[in-house]
This record gives sequence, structure tokens and C-alpha cells, in this order.
Amino acid sequence: MSVALVTGSAGLIGSEAVRHFASLGLDVVGIDNDMRKRFFGAEASTAWNVVRLTSDLGESYTHHDVDIRDRDALAEIFKRYGKDIAVVIHTAAQPSHDWAVRDPFTDFDVNAGGTLNLLQNVREHCIEAPFIHCSTNKVYGDRPNSLPLQELETRWEIEPGHPYENGIKEDMSIDACLHSVFGASKVAADVMVQEYGRYFDMKTACFRGGTLTGPAHSATELHGFLGYVMRCAMERRTYKIFGYKGKMVRDAIHSHDVVAAFEAFFRMPRSAAVYNLGGGRHSNTSHLEVFALAERITGNEMRTEYHEANRIGDHQWWIGSNERFQQDYPDWKQVYDVPMICQEIYEANVDKWIPEA
Repeated sequence: MSVALVTGSAGLIGSEAVRHFASLGLDVVGIDNDMRKRFFGAEASTAWNVVRLTSDLGESYTHHDVDIRDRDALAEIFKRYGKDIAVVIHTAAQPSHDWAVRDPFTDFDVNAGGTLNLLQNVREHCIEAPFIHCSTNKVYGDRPNSLPLQELETRWEIEPGHPYENGIKEDMSIDACLHSVFGASKVAADVMVQEYGRYFDMKTACFRGGTLTGPAHSATELHGFLGYVMRCAMERRTYKIFGYKGKMVRDAIHSHDVVAAFEAFFRMPRSAAVYNLGGGRHSNTSHLEVFALAERITGNEMRTEYHEANRIGDHQWWIGSNERFQQDYPDWKQVYDVPMICQEIYEANVDKWIPEA
């Protein structure tokens, strides 16, 4: 038996990984206790996805309602499967800047402590299994905001000819900048994943994601950019814009393309690898640009409310470079761009997000 163990298995990336690795013939063990509902309220609950995964995958999927902070419960799971665990995909996290400030202890215990718990269990029970960690571009703090930017009609854009013109690379420093409490907890996790790779010669990868997105997102105001834009357009909610004239830029990568990268690493793992992984120049948008796209797709006018102050630690412009990953894994290709992503989110949520007449 070969087992893929997935944390945050009912979330956006976790559920996509569950389905993908089950399709490869692995038995999938999921760990998810719906902390997203606690973080963001009932509309962000992932319980619906557990039901769907269990129904769709049958005996190929085993779900554990376990908190990654619970060392004893985690140890029992790892002991049960032991060396049958062929890969660990760690997507569970507290993902919001704003929420982290409200409860720094929980944020750090989940993001940093939970990651350490998993790493130690892999070391003790299945040390040959590659460990794939969903990190974040927020490990770079607000350093990207020091880049020379130009204001265009609908977006901010980096100056032509800059070394990062085709995307920010992994050589950007993570030191001496403001991270937010959330960013700091994710830095701790990121560095610990690298350390277990180097110190214990484990196969580990940190994927520093840009905007990770797709139709399985339980989108809410504090987390799930494109999903929440589409939800607001479809439900005719007001979308709050925080600073930068609505011209801040995000690259966006579909969950399908993310887990395809995970599979590539699983098949040819390295030790202490670090990769930026995002939409890059292939798939990116500003808020103003995606509002116009959402209006075209839904036929509804966006309702927005502008707040002058930006969120602390928010990136004014982020387009990451996938060059390092593509050099190591040249067969990996992106499929989705922003219009495709938004159209799919719309089609997947028509029954849930369009009010009845």
C-alpha cells in the first residue's frame, strides 16, 4: 500500500491534491478539522468538501478530523501507516494577515508548530517520504513593495528592464522587512522545512505560492481573492478595496497547476528545495482588471467600497517567477490563466452563489 497523507485535505489545494494523488493510484489519508470555519465563519467551512471527497473517492480516501497541533493524535496516524506513507502534502494553515493579529498564539501554533509536528513525524515514521509544504510569498514580507513601480491605467507595473521584470525570484531577501504576524509564522514554518531537509537529509520542498485559486475555494473576505471577487459579483455583495487605488497586482495559479507541480516533485524529489510557484506572467491581474472580468462573466455590475489604507504587509505588486521550478522540472506546464479560472469558479458555484429570483 502506498499512502499520500494530505493535511488541510478539505481545503482548496488539499482537496485538489487528494483527488490528484488518488487518481495516481495512491490511497489518500486526509487530515482536516475545519479550522477554516473557526477562522472565518460558517460560509468558509470546508465540511461540504469532506462529504464530496468521501462520496466521490470511496475507499480510496480516509478522513481524520484531527488538529495538526495535536501531537499525540498525529503520531497515532503516522504510526498506523508508517513506511507505507509515500508522500506528505502539507496544506493546512491559518492563511490570513488580519486574523493572525487577533490571535497570534493560534496563528503561530498552527502554522509553525503544526508544521514542526508533521516534520518530526515524517522523520520518525517515514523518513523517505517527500514532504511538500505549501508556503507563501508572504515570507518575503513587504520587501516587494520596495521595487520600482509605475502606475498604469489599470495596474501597477514594475519598471521595464528590471531583473524581476519576468517575475520575482527566490533570491529576494526575507530579512529586515515587515512580514505581518501571519507572514512571520509562515517564515518559521518555511525555514523549518528547509532545515529538516538539510539537517536530517529529508526530501522537502517549500512552494512559496502566489494567489492559489480554483473552484473548490470556500471563498470569504479575508481569504480567497479571485473566488471572493466572483462571489461578490454573483451574490451582489460589496467588495472592499484596501489601498493602492485598486491597482495592486496578484499572480494567480489554479489548484490543478499547483498539484501538478507537487506530483513532479514527488516523482523526483530534492532536499531542502525552495520554489516560488504562482501564475507568473502567464496568469496575473489587478483588482480593477478582475472586476471588469467578473462583470463580463456574470453580467452584474461590481459593487465596491474603497478604503484608502492598505492592509499591513500587503503586496502592491506581486508577480512571481516560476523559472527555478521549471528548470528543475521542465515537463511541468501551466494550463490556466485568470479568465479561465474566473469562468470555472463561476460555473462551479452558479447553484450556490446566484440568489434565487
